[in-house]
Amino acid sequence: MRMRRDERDADVGVGPHPRPWPDDDRYDPVLLAEGDRRNVADRYRWWRHEAIVADLAATANPFHVAIENWRQDGNIGTVVRTANAFGAAGVHIVGRRSWNRRGAMVTDRYLDIRHHDDTDALVAWAAGEGLPLIGIDNLPGSVSIFDHPPPERAVLVMGQEGPGLTPAAKAAVDVILHIPQFGSTRSINAGVASGIAMAAWVRAHRTG
Repeated sequence: MRMRRDERDADVGVGPHPRPWPDDDRYDPVLLAEGDRRNVADRYRWWRHEAIVADLAATANPFHVAIENWRQDGNIGTVVRTANAFGAAGVHIVGRRSWNRRGAMVTDRYLDIRHHDDTDALVAWAAGEGLPLIGIDNLPGSVSIFDHPPPERAVLVMGQEGPGLTPAAKAAVDVILHIPQFGSTRSINAGVASGIAMAAWVRAHRTG
């Protein structure tokens, strides 16, 4: 398996696996022989890419994250990387198909990432899966995500940096949750907000 340049780092990971090698088809013979310098958790060292993807899909948390991308939001890479870290079942990009993958740090290769042309398409997909849409934005009438965490099965819908949720998204979500703030700024970065929202989900629905 050929690793991309931004995935190789001689200062991280592990070297060749000591002999005898594991008798397990999840392991990649090339990585076992040459070492594994990828940006993956230790439990996945020397595993084939396809095996990691399959294991993540099998053990994913039952929430998805959607983010609007009408103005080429540069935070999407951060959202994808964070969704990977919190074990999200998938990431949905609404609007523009193109986004800067650099911030994802190659984690996009391990996640189910889907594109929806507009909010109606996301709504139709979520309805077919029986998943409520939960907006994340600091709008009048919203409720604190700490007092009312998202349900276990849900799609967390993030507005893009600046304008926040679009009118179409506001109309589509079941409820809008906000992240309490105590400083002078009106809002926080969309990538940071997504991480706080996912952490609130984990705190409510996972232990350990």
